[in-house]
Amino acid sequence: MTHPEPVLKMYKYHVWANGVIIDRLKELPQHIYHKDIQSGFSSVSKVLSHIYLTDYAWFDIISGNSMNEAMASSDQLREVVEKKSIEEMKKIFLDLSERNKALLNSQEDMDKVIVVDNPYAGLLETSISESVLHVVTHGSYHRGNIATMLRQMGHTSVMQDFGLYLYSK
Repeated sequence: MTHPEPVLKMYKYHVWANGVIIDRLKELPQHIYHKDIQSGFSSVSKVLSHIYLTDYAWFDIISGNSMNEAMASSDQLREVVEKKSIEEMKKIFLDLSERNKALLNSQEDMDKVIVVDNPYAGLLETSISESVLHVVTHGSYHRGNIATMLRQMGHTSVMQDFGLYLYSK
């Protein structure tokens, strides 16, 4: 049985890294956040929204909802989230992380099997801990997209890797 602490530590890193990139975005000229650019995503705001909505959906699944229910809930939020300012994003990320940390703290067994019926990939038997690690690695991947997009627009990003997180604690 996986103890919740290592999984919670990785999730706390994810929350910290999101905060680091959001704080960097707040330092940049405001128009950068929603600016249309040619990249994997059409704007930094769409990438950050994607990270948020994916976190939202996966924690819905961890809570016991089906993937279809979780995707429908996050799809309903998409348009509103994509239009938010970077300051508003900081707040909703914080609110979501507090909710998610409470959920993880309430889990007695991180190895508990959950069945995910992904409409694109089919059935997957996974665990709560693997689902959280997916959220963490997914966020890291897309924060990397943001770093690349910022460079394309002539701005620097900021370090937010796990090693730096360990040093910062």
